[in-house]
Amino acid sequence: MTFRLRAVRALVLLAGFYLMGAVLLAAMAALDWLLVTKLFTASAAWLEGTVLTVTVLLAAAILRGMFAFLRAGRFAPVPNAVAVTPQEQPDLWEQVRAAAEVTGERPPDELYLVAEVNAGVAEQSRLLGLLPGRRRMLLGLPLLAGLTVPQLRAVLAHEFGHYGNLDTRLGGITMRGREAVLHTVEVFSGGSTRLHQTIGGLYVGYARMFLRTSQSVARHQELAADAVAARHAGRDATAAALRALPVLDAAYTYYLETYAGMGGPLGSLPPVGEVHGGFPRMLAARPGERLAALSAGKRPPRPHRYDSHPPLAERIALIEKLPAGDLSRDGKDAPADDRVGEPAALTLLHDQDQVFAALEARTLRPEAARLRRMGWDDLVMARALADAEQWSRPLRLAVARALRSAAQGVDESGRRPRAAAEEVADAELPGLEEVLDAFDRDLLWMAVADRMPKPPQAARLVGPSARNFIRPRIFDGLAGMIHLRLAAAGQATSDIAWSGQPGLALPEEWEKAMDDALDAATADTPDTAPLRALLAGTKRVPA
Repeated sequence: MTFRLRAVRALVLLAGFYLMGAVLLAAMAALDWLLVTKLFTASAAWLEGTVLTVTVLLAAAILRGMFAFLRAGRFAPVPNAVAVTPQEQPDLWEQVRAAAEVTGERPPDELYLVAEVNAGVAEQSRLLGLLPGRRRMLLGLPLLAGLTVPQLRAVLAHEFGHYGNLDTRLGGITMRGREAVLHTVEVFSGGSTRLHQTIGGLYVGYARMFLRTSQSVARHQELAADAVAARHAGRDATAAALRALPVLDAAYTYYLETYAGMGGPLGSLPPVGEVHGGFPRMLAARPGERLAALSAGKRPPRPHRYDSHPPLAERIALIEKLPAGDLSRDGKDAPADDRVGEPAALTLLHDQDQVFAALEARTLRPEAARLRRMGWDDLVMARALADAEQWSRPLRLAVARALRSAAQGVDESGRRPRAAAEEVADAELPGLEEVLDAFDRDLLWMAVADRMPKPPQAARLVGPSARNFIRPRIFDGLAGMIHLRLAAAGQATSDIAWSGQPGLALPEEWEKAMDDALDAATADTPDTAPLRALLAGTKRVPA
């Protein structure tokens, strides 16, 4: 079956989705009319009244679904986005209009920047998606930060290609129809009554048939949009943009968790505009393989059963089969798209700092917007100290309890009392040297390790298994105490480390020898001498 025939079939089924509701309403209206005018009897009035009530409720559910279907293309407000006009961002709008022109489509009426690694064109369609309407484009600011200008051209042309593709107009109508059907099914899925769910089951079943039937059309539309993108921006740029999308998505997630969300436990935020504005700096510090490593080993999200997108590898393979000499829209050979030095798409924006600040104001929750602002260096230092305190406290508590228990001796049964050693005031927590002294007294594996917090499953471990389970926590506890000591002595500084992991930069001798010294101190036979030798060169301050 040709693409046009498949599209026509999907179009007929789309109309049937709406007509099904009209037929059901007509059938119930006919039944009600017969009951009232022909079949009504006084003896069965209660039964007829029940039937009339049920049909009215069913009709209300059907009308709700039909109304949702008709409203599927209506625009909702976009609260978490920044609207930009051609006057404010002329260079970006120029690229958007050029992409629309090459697909033979209208440019959007509205352009919004969002905090997502995504791009899309939505249309306020009418009459089941048959009639086009007002268009809105959403463009991710992180996407602009991670793509070059040619790659952005490919993404824009692909999005407009969903609606045009020159010779696949019916495919565009089918795409609108799929959106309307999915919206209607979501409305029925939220039904709270059994009657609503019963009618919803009919629509869901029909929707599944429509989505299966139109899936090949939708996938053809995606591949055709890829071909349009390659003609407009070049084969290499289009393939590179597709490869970049999952990498950028993983990188942006990492950035939000590691950098933007760094001050969460502290009740703090980065400087104004830096919640999203630090992402370009992280990208600049992680070229090529270092950036790709953030997505290494991560499984791609499981596609939806009716996802219109073919597998990414298949799309890239098809694009790479296109000839390298594709023509751009002005009839000249498209430039080499993978060459080094292509400008970043973010350079199309004017007043970038202002745009990032505006998007931040739109995306932060009201309570988050009132949090304290800190510079990156201060934020890194505060978070590093908070983490160090968190790592070290369980070890210090365990050592304090072990020392108290040891000082109390053994009871008449020969066992050390433990209940009296549980409560420890902050002032009683031992310092770093006291912890090392306890290790030298052979208390680490005899008393301290047993008092470290552990899950119930690990409580049954004994011998080497128990030591190997708890050893990393003791290692981290000692490392936290050392970080606190070096920071208090002014020998550790904050390091935003856009290319690595934000934290503390330690003196060179500590960077080289600290891990080996900690390994020795937490060995089965603890040796604190290497760690004490390093501490000898550090100013003595309370831990």
